[in-house]
Amino acid sequence: MAEVKTNVMRVLEQHKIAYTAYEYPHGKDAIDGVTVASLLGQDVRQVFKTLVAKGKSGGHYVFAIPVAAELDLKKAAKAAGEKSVEMVHVKDLLGLTGYVRGGCSPVGMKKAYPTFFDQTAETLPTIIVSAGRIGFQVETAPQELAALVRARFAELTV
Repeated sequence: MAEVKTNVMRVLEQHKIAYTAYEYPHGKDAIDGVTVASLLGQDVRQVFKTLVAKGKSGGHYVFAIPVAAELDLKKAAKAAGEKSVEMVHVKDLLGLTGYVRGGCSPVGMKKAYPTFFDQTAETLPTIIVSAGRIGFQVETAPQELAALVRARFAELTV
């Protein structure tokens, strides 16, 4: 288990959700999720990235998808009930979520945005998401994580 305890880990513990913490070597900047999966020795299909988008209505949405996949904006908009969605600018991420690029987690954001997990998560016993800081990840059951953040499962990738 990682020696550092992030807010994400604290939230999971507070809600009695079992998790395994991972730490990987990193610099100040984020590295891509496929590299993170490799550094952790984990299946790339099990490691998820957290993306934030803005809908045409002005609402914000959170999408968790496998790190090797690409978010399909049309499918994301459909899941969110929007005409269209676009990714938020990296410079706006910290203000909206409290997280920086590469450390964005669906757990513990500044505000509870509507959240969607790619449907592939439902078929896995566990998924790995950011623990809220670059260099740290948590592995937990997707159903428990989805219940915690009130996420729905949907087809989200290309």
